[in-house]
Amino acid sequence: MDPDDVQFFLALEERVWQAQVSGDAAAEREVLPEDFLGVDTGGFNDLERHLAQLADGPITAQYALSEARLLRLGEDAALLSYRADARSPGAEVEEVFYISSLWQRRDGRWWNTFSQDTPGPALTAEEGALRRRPPSAQDRSADASPR
Repeated sequence: MDPDDVQFFLALEERVWQAQVSGDAAAEREVLPEDFLGVDTGGFNDLERHLAQLADGPITAQYALSEARLLRLGEDAALLSYRADARSPGAEVEEVFYISSLWQRRDGRWWNTFSQDTPGPALTAEEGALRRRPPSAQDRSADASPR
């Protein structure tokens, strides 16, 4: 895949989500550098605080990524922004997030150096985006084996 293609960065982002589905902190370390910074409703997260969310296992049961946009910030950096509909283990309803992830190429590898998660509108069980859409290549679930 071409690094100018949004699908290239969505595939990288999927690695983060899949690690959250499996509860695999080591897999997240493969794409998050030591100087990672995350911003969400709980405030700022460095790498260790971010990975600590996985201490008790998976934090996402199911997710779907959509509405992706890519902004190239130079040869070695890109900002990927997208919508994520995700359900936590045991939750009845999906949550919507609008996410922007900064990917930087360092020493020939792409790293997710920054991510900001903004909550979207609350969904009712009837509105659940994962239930409304037919499954696609970007829909994943823990049953088949979430950020």
